[in-house]
Amino acid sequence: IPNEISLCFTMTGCQLACKDCHSEHLWNPENGKILNPGMFEKVLLKYSETITCVIFMGGEWSCSELLILINIVKKFGLKVALYTGLNEKQIQRKYPELLNILDFIKTGKWISSLGGLDKLKTNQILKDLRSGEILNKYFHH
Repeated sequence: IPNEISLCFTMTGCQLACKDCHSEHLWNPENGKILNPGMFEKVLLKYSETITCVIFMGGEWSCSELLILINIVKKFGLKVALYTGLNEKQIQRKYPELLNILDFIKTGKWISSLGGLDKLKTNQILKDLRSGEILNKYFHH
């Protein structure tokens, strides 16, 4: 996230199975460790003097659990972002409560021929939900 120092958590159980995904191990919900609220708070406490934002890579498929974690982030006074392969309309339709609590969202399924945020033709969008500003320009060289 531009102008933020972010701590990122990758969530397992992604159901999109994007072609050429760089993190296929995240598709399996059995991989990784359970991120319970108590453990999550301990991690945030450890880094709270250093970070300004927490990024969740995925997790919207477990919206109720993700909302618990997001509320903990907010309790720490930190910003929160979600990276999802869905587009903003899909998030609005399936998980509208997320858009009301997030500060940033990166949307768009990975399509290798279009590239990521550093490519002008990407289908992915990084948006500041507070201002509506598209932040892709920060990744262009």
